Amino acid sequence: MTIATFLLFTALVAFATWWVTRGTTDDTDEGYFLAGRSLTGVFIAGSLLLTNLSTEQLIGLNAAAFNEGLSVMAWEVVAGISLVALALVFLPRYLKSGIATIPEFFESRYGSGVRTLTTFLFVVAYMLILLPFVLYLGARGLSRMLDLETLLGLDELQTIWAVIIFIAAVGSAYAIWGGLRAVAVSDTFNGAGLLIGGLLITFYALSAVAGEGGSLFSALTLIADHDPDAFQSLGSMDEDVSWPTLFSGVLLLNFFYWSSNQQIIQRTFGAKNLAEGQKGVLLAAFFKILAPLILVLPGIAAAYLADTDPTFSERVGGAADNAYGALVATVLPKPLIGFFAAVVVGSILSTFNSVLNSSATLFSLDVYKKFLRPNASMHEVVITGRMCSLIVAVFAVIAAPNFFYGREAIFGFFQKLNGVYFIPILAIMIVGLTNRMVDGMSALITLVVGLIAMSIGTFLSGQTDTEPGWVVETFHSPYHFMGVVFIGLVILQLVLGQIGLRRSEPYVQKDVGAVDLTPWKAAPVVGGGLIAFAIFVYVYFAF
Repeated sequence: MTIATFLLFTALVAFATWWVTRGTTDDTDEGYFLAGRSLTGVFIAGSLLLTNLSTEQLIGLNAAAFNEGLSVMAWEVVAGISLVALALVFLPRYLKSGIATIPEFFESRYGSGVRTLTTFLFVVAYMLILLPFVLYLGARGLSRMLDLETLLGLDELQTIWAVIIFIAAVGSAYAIWGGLRAVAVSDTFNGAGLLIGGLLITFYALSAVAGEGGSLFSALTLIADHDPDAFQSLGSMDEDVSWPTLFSGVLLLNFFYWSSNQQIIQRTFGAKNLAEGQKGVLLAAFFKILAPLILVLPGIAAAYLADTDPTFSERVGGAADNAYGALVATVLPKPLIGFFAAVVVGSILSTFNSVLNSSATLFSLDVYKKFLRPNASMHEVVITGRMCSLIVAVFAVIAAPNFFYGREAIFGFFQKLNGVYFIPILAIMIVGLTNRMVDGMSALITLVVGLIAMSIGTFLSGQTDTEPGWVVETFHSPYHFMGVVFIGLVILQLVLGQIGLRRSEPYVQKDVGAVDLTPWKAAPVVGGGLIAFAIFVYVYFAF
């Protein structure tokens, strides 16, 4: 029954996606990569949320909450504030340039050298960091939910390989043959399933905590009495996300992810107009602020059950990354486990196929058409994008178990890996938008220096399981190190501009007329309200 339900829901999403997108043609670069610039606010919001809400959150973030409690909600609540910045500040500039990629924007501001380097960074990072991480955590979660080791008669590693290959095959079909339109539509359908399924997990987890006759509020009381720090929004100094990091690396990582990360904001480039884009981004911001109900609270409940229920504790096996899958298998009624497993697969596919589509966009438009074959037809560009997607998918499948198998608490490790390229790219983006005179050579030097500094701090800090390493000893947190590097890079680029690496004329952005740039009149008010809401959530749970 569980497997049948899983296959049924997965097939229904595929059929519904085909039905909605039938009769459309995406055999052009704008159609394939930007959905013909036809996406409305609802589809943009759904695709933004599902591209983000994958196993790194469902399993990884709940695992972090299992260990540290509510303080890890920073990765979601602060994201809501970052999305407001995207809607009000960044998106109007992106749509004005009519770009399909972030490196394309960098070319208009800094020149082709910066475009080439940032394209390379995005594609390599997606292939060797993001996709392997999503595939690996997804395979672990599904294995626990569906007891696939027993069902398939395989050991843990063999099961992980089997699930990874299945997900990669289905996800590649969406991204390679469907383009961004199919990705966005399937994301929206899966988003509805994830919202329903995620809330069900929270409900049944709290019901298991409360016991027979107990209420959801009594469950929260039991958890708080058992662990007074479980619902503290501000993390203590010994936690990975301590409260000072909200103003350094955690803020910067969120800010880059939601304003300058090709994988995420490509769906906003496909907006029908600026107003629809802003509506979709702000709707996504609202749900991100509420996301801890799905992405943090179950992990907190699982920690309580692991301390009070020996059977559940045995299922978790002392590994926080097993907590969410064990929770689903324990508290969810059997007929619903297959449905939720399909939802989880949908969220994995959403991130997987979205990243493949972004990788194809980056390679086809920023490398193939720009340097290799400037006169290539639109059909040829799309074909090369599909070939790039296939290559990236193969490398990601190979890397996933080899990079992450056997490593515990990998969510924090994943965020630190992201910082290697997030921080340098964010630095040149902020300077490029606020200073009209610095030139491309200053940006290139800043990028290279930033990559070297972040790589040294991440990979050569000397940190072990027993020793903190010089980064932690000096800056107290890797996230503070990111903040210091970011400030240093901004200062470096501005100084380079003052000593001669500057444009002969100030940069002036041109409106290419790609879409209607009339903003949504309510956007500033709604954005301000969302920021106030995020601050209120933090203040309410701080005491």
